[in-house]
Amino acid sequence: MIRRIEGDGVELAVLDEGSGPAVLLLHGFPDSHHVWRNQIPALVDAGFRVIAPDLRGFGDSEKPAEVDTYRIRHSLADMLAILDALDVERVGVVGHDFGAGLAWVVAALAPDRVEKLAVMSVGHPNAQRDPTVEQREKSWYMLLFQFEGVAEQLLSRNDWKLARAWLRDNGDVDRYVSDLARPGALTAALNWYRANITPGRELEAPRDFPSVPAPTLGLWSTGDDYLTEEPMLRSADHVTGGWRYERIDGASHWLQLDVPQRINELLLEFL
Repeated sequence: MIRRIEGDGVELAVLDEGSGPAVLLLHGFPDSHHVWRNQIPALVDAGFRVIAPDLRGFGDSEKPAEVDTYRIRHSLADMLAILDALDVERVGVVGHDFGAGLAWVVAALAPDRVEKLAVMSVGHPNAQRDPTVEQREKSWYMLLFQFEGVAEQLLSRNDWKLARAWLRDNGDVDRYVSDLARPGALTAALNWYRANITPGRELEAPRDFPSVPAPTLGLWSTGDDYLTEEPMLRSADHVTGGWRYERIDGASHWLQLDVPQRINELLLEFL
């Protein structure tokens, strides 16, 4: 069932299926809850209630125009509003890509709401500081995304040639193109980067996020073209509730799509 739930000033599309202990699945860029299609039935069949929102700016959720509305604090408020609306006190949180970044923030800043945490690809915010040259090279696209209007034109021209090349035939390429081609959708998705990851912010005094008290599972894939392993490894220093790490060999950045059976096994065992 897809519900419409009021978040922090935006209406969110939220899949809500199953019964039992709740699991919150958070997607990243440029996905929607559809990226979890291989995990949702496995979790429901195992006796979990799955809550999988389209984050603000993605899928069928609202797409506000103002860049500042995509600051991570608003998405944190969105997630807490969803849990409150569905009468869920504590939840297992699973996040991928930007959704993993949000998952870390939820677990760090609202620890009383998080039973367990599983993060895919992206490490704890504190572990992202002072990136290596290798990571900066992999993150070149984040600088491109800062150029409003220019990035939209470059990504979408010639039948989305640059976007398709950047994705390297991984993920749901045709679905992404179809979704992002809708009016305002590409700008909304890029606004996540414009609001939260800017060159100037690196010069500011970094915010120190609390360590996570929930048991945490970190997953990183050796075929990730965008993120190095080091921040995930360093995340162990920012978890006090027990840390487990699994390296997934051969999978791309979208490990839940490439090796769904392995990811399902790990999530079911952990949760």
